[in-house]
Amino acid sequence: MVLGGPRIASALAAGPTRIEEPFHGAVLNRRHGEKVDGGLKIRVSGQAPLRDRVTVNGAPAERAGTRFVAEVALREKETEIVAASRGGFGHHEHRVRVVWDRHSFPRYRFSIDDNSFFLRDIAQKKYASLFDCFYLKALRDLHAKYGARFVLNIYYTTEDGFELPQFPDRYKGEWKDNSDWLKLAFHAQANKPDRPYQYASAKQLIADLDKVAEQILRFAGEQTYSPPTVIHWGMVQPTALKPLAERGVRVLSGYFSRSNGIWDINYFLDDDRSEYLSRHDALMDFESGIVFSKVDIVCNNTPIDRIVPTLAPLAEDPNRAEIMDIFTHEQYFWPFYHNYVPDHVQRLDVAIRWVTEHGYKPVFFHEGFLGVPE
Repeated sequence: MVLGGPRIASALAAGPTRIEEPFHGAVLNRRHGEKVDGGLKIRVSGQAPLRDRVTVNGAPAERAGTRFVAEVALREKETEIVAASRGGFGHHEHRVRVVWDRHSFPRYRFSIDDNSFFLRDIAQKKYASLFDCFYLKALRDLHAKYGARFVLNIYYTTEDGFELPQFPDRYKGEWKDNSDWLKLAFHAQANKPDRPYQYASAKQLIADLDKVAEQILRFAGEQTYSPPTVIHWGMVQPTALKPLAERGVRVLSGYFSRSNGIWDINYFLDDDRSEYLSRHDALMDFESGIVFSKVDIVCNNTPIDRIVPTLAPLAEDPNRAEIMDIFTHEQYFWPFYHNYVPDHVQRLDVAIRWVTEHGYKPVFFHEGFLGVPE
């Protein structure tokens, strides 16, 4: 046996110095640490070779075997955390950056995808008011009852040929009057094909976004316009993220779920980040400046008796409790749709009532940081 062999093998088995918590890009709030004067004190933990001396942001860390633990106070919106170790195998460092959601409070946002039918209905029937359309009336009733806010993610065209330029601008004043709780955003050119931007160029995605944005501004005004927070099917090429950010996109919501061993509806984030988002509210992508948000419930897929059991456990998890990302799709409201959900409005009512009764406030993700004024 080579002298010192077991010690060397053990050190190598421990691997390089690595911060395991917090995760790079983590969005941290009051639930993740202890408030201190002007900051938030958080726990930093990870792995380092057994006999190495470890510091975290310059302060000695506690060691237990290959583990290290330290505390760091966050005082800025973004903080770089550096774990450094020095020992028989030299000097090693691992760096992560985290975001402090300094002014965080319990909040929810409500996003509705795949909108086009209500626009066609209003244009064809020439209602005196937007809210003569039963769909918008239902949303207005929920706003009046709970203060709910909605972002409607819209298509440029329906499958029967209706297009946004056919929608009149005579409701512009009414859109403006309700813009404090009702916004419109780009979703896609059309409902079909599925996954339209999964392999499309950034140029194509931005061209479609601009077409829809131009029409929203024309018929509803800038007060009603919201940068998109959900791209149809939640899949875009990574090269599209910076161009989206340049168009004002600050948050993108997805499912970050795994199917047949593959992470999906995840904007092509890598497996590590997708797995993290499957268990957390949000994650910052520093390269693009976009925050990714985990959808918590899809109302059209969740029967009334499952809505509270779906939401309630999240409120007990510090990694999922602060932000409720609530979601549904327009087509399930309409009786002519083949998968019509007769109690769809009631499902929204149950979800919104629950978050309201548990202290969550309605926000728009594009305002401030995840809906919180900065």
